[in-house]
Amino acid sequence: MILQALTDYYHRKCDDPDPAQRLPPFGLEQKEIPFLLEINAQGELLQLRDTRETQGKKKVAQSFRVPIGVKRASNVAANLLWDTLEYVLGVDTKGKPQRVAEQHAAFRARLTALPACVHEDIGIQAVTHFLDNIDLAVLERQHAWSDVLESNALLSFRLQGDLNLVCQRPAVVKAVLNVSTDVEAPQAMCLVTGEQGPIERLHSSIKGVWGAQTAGANIVSFNARAFESYGKTERQGENAPVSRTAAFAYTTALNHLLRKDSPQRIQVGDASTVFWAEKQDTFESVFGDIFKDNPDQSAPAVQTLLNAVESGKWGSSDEDTRFYVLGLAPNAARISIRFYHCVTLRELGQRIAQHFADLSLARGPHDPQFPPLFHLLTAVAVQKKADNIPPNLGGAIMDAIFAGINTLYPSLWLNAAISRCRAEQNVNYFRAAAIKACLNRQIRHAQLSSPKLSLNQEFLPMLDLSNSNAAYRLGRLFAVLEKIQEEASPGLNAPIRDRYYGAASSTPVAVFTALLRLKNAHLKKLTISRTVWFEKLLGEVLSPVADFPKNLSLPDQGRFALGYYHQRQDFFSPKPGNTTRT
Repeated sequence: MILQALTDYYHRKCDDPDPAQRLPPFGLEQKEIPFLLEINAQGELLQLRDTRETQGKKKVAQSFRVPIGVKRASNVAANLLWDTLEYVLGVDTKGKPQRVAEQHAAFRARLTALPACVHEDIGIQAVTHFLDNIDLAVLERQHAWSDVLESNALLSFRLQGDLNLVCQRPAVVKAVLNVSTDVEAPQAMCLVTGEQGPIERLHSSIKGVWGAQTAGANIVSFNARAFESYGKTERQGENAPVSRTAAFAYTTALNHLLRKDSPQRIQVGDASTVFWAEKQDTFESVFGDIFKDNPDQSAPAVQTLLNAVESGKWGSSDEDTRFYVLGLAPNAARISIRFYHCVTLRELGQRIAQHFADLSLARGPHDPQFPPLFHLLTAVAVQKKADNIPPNLGGAIMDAIFAGINTLYPSLWLNAAISRCRAEQNVNYFRAAAIKACLNRQIRHAQLSSPKLSLNQEFLPMLDLSNSNAAYRLGRLFAVLEKIQEEASPGLNAPIRDRYYGAASSTPVAVFTALLRLKNAHLKKLTISRTVWFEKLLGEVLSPVADFPKNLSLPDQGRFALGYYHQRQDFFSPKPGNTTRT
C-alpha cells in the first residue's frame, strides 16, 4: 500500500502544472551539481563554473535533471556524464591512485557504451575530446578548483551556448530512457502495479531521513538468508518483486518529499514524517504548518483546521480526498516504517482537532493556545534538551494522533511527564497538557471497553469543582497549602513545593499531616477574612477525601499534578464579577 501510494503520487507530480515541481521521467533524477565544466565544441575548457548560492550560512548547489545514479558502496561504478572529481577527471584526492584510475576508466567506459548514434551528438563529441586531453594546469588556474579538490565534488559538463547540461541533450536522454529497461532482467508480476515487467534487483537509496546514512538507505532490501524467500537465495530484489519503473517511481517520489526545505516534510523526534494527498490539494502545504515548532506560525493553521472541522466547510479542498502520512526512522543501513496512515481529509481533521482538544488547558498569558509537539517533547526530556527526548516517543505520539480519537497515547509520554514534574518539582503548562491528554485518552478507552465499570470522568481544561477523585483533590490541596505559605511569607526562597512535591504526589500520608499542621502557623499571619476564605476552601477541597492514601499509582500521580496545576491557575484567573485576584 505504501509503495503503491507513493507510485501514484509520482505519476501525479509528473503531470504537475508547475514545470519546476514536475518529477523526472524514468531513468532520470534531480541532483545538486555544485560545479560545471563548461567546454566548447572542440573540448576546450572555458571555465569551471560554481553553481552554489549562499542561503543563510550555507552554500547550496543548483539542482539539475541527470541520468539516474548507480548504486554503489565500496565497488567501482560510474554515473553517466556526472560524478565526483575522481571519477570524472581521475584526480586522486584520498591517496589511492590505483583506485582512482579504475574509477576514471569506469567513467570513460560508461560514456563509450552509449549507442553509436549518440556519439554523433556534438555535446558527446566535445566531452570525449575534453577527456582525451585533460589539462590539469588549466584546471588548477580556475578559481573554484581548490573547493572541488577539497570536497571531491560532483561535476558535470555544459556545452558553450547551451542552457542545459550535456547529459540533458535530447540524444542522451533518449538513449538513457531506451536502455533503462534491461531485457536480461528477470520478469515477474510487480507487487505495486500488478503488471509483468523486469524486476529491479537493487532499489535506489532513500535520502533525507534524519539519522540514516548520508549516502541513503533502503525500505526494500535483503542482505541475509533469514530475510529471503524460499527459492530466492541471493537473488535480492526478486524476494519482493517490484518492477524497475515502479521502483524508480516510489523512490523518486519519496526522495522528492524528503528533499531539503520540503513543505511536505516535518521532523518529529527521530521520525522523518512526510505527507501527501491523492490529488492536488492546498492542505498539503497547510498540514506541515500545524505541527511547526513556532506557535506563532502554527496557531493560524490549527485554527483554520478547527474551523473547517466545526463548520464542515473545507474551502477548495474535498473532505473525501485521501491523505497519506508516513513516518520513517533510521535503522542501520535501512529505513524502518514508524507509522503509516491513509485517511480522508475529514477524518484527518477530526483526529487532529481531538488531539488539540485533549491538550486544551487553562494557561498563562505567554503559553501557546496550541502547544507544538516539539515543546511537549522537550518539556518531558531531562534538562529540556532535544537530545534527551526518548527516541521513539515523537513517532509514537504522531501515530496515536492519526490512528484515531480513542487511541491511547504512549505510556512513556505520561511516565516521562510525571517523572519530570517530580524531579523538578514543577508542573508547567506543557507537562500538565501532556498528562491531561494521556489520562483523558485512558479514560475514554476504558469507557469504550467497559462502559458500566468506568467511573472516571474526563478532565476539563480548567478547575473542575465536581471532580471528587482523591488524587485530584490532594493536588488541589497541595496548591492551596502552597498559596497560604506564599501569602504568609512573601518572597520565600524555598516554598513547600521545592521540598515536598515529590513525596506528596507519591506517598501523601507521609507528608500531608505535617503540612496541615504547618499551615496553621501560616494562617495566623493572615487577616481574619483571608483566613476564613482559606479555611472554607480547604473544607471544600477535602470534603470528599476520607483518608490520605499511603501510595498513589502513576495515573493518580498524574491526577495529582493536574489538580495542583488547575488550582494554581485558578488562583490567578479573574473571577466573574470580581476585579480582585483571589
